[in-house]
Amino acid sequence: MKDFFYLEGAYLILGAIILAVTLFVTTRPFMGKGSVKKGMISVSLVILLAVFAHFFITKNRMNSVKEAFNSNKVVLCENRIYTKGANFVTIKNNGSWKIIDDNFISPNYTRKFFLARCIVKK
Repeated sequence: MKDFFYLEGAYLILGAIILAVTLFVTTRPFMGKGSVKKGMISVSLVILLAVFAHFFITKNRMNSVKEAFNSNKVVLCENRIYTKGANFVTIKNNGSWKIIDDNFISPNYTRKFFLARCIVKK
């Protein structure tokens, strides 16, 4: 459950804002009778579907990155700190990299690389 709120927290907040806008618009006098109920239910279902789909896709990608790392395949992780060089860091299970709490950690880097921001190199 902690993973869900960590990965999807921003999207849940955006969903709440969208629901607030939907509530505001559907309560205007020019809207038809029953539009509040229909609008809130339909927008809620779309938001929930999108958030849960994103969560499961992200968790599957994280699991595939873990499997690839453990089987000595190359993993590419997003690098937001160093913008002058490459936009990614190449990670391979060569002894210096470890996975701790869904993060790649190495003594050669000052920051951690979150598994959700990584992909397996083909």
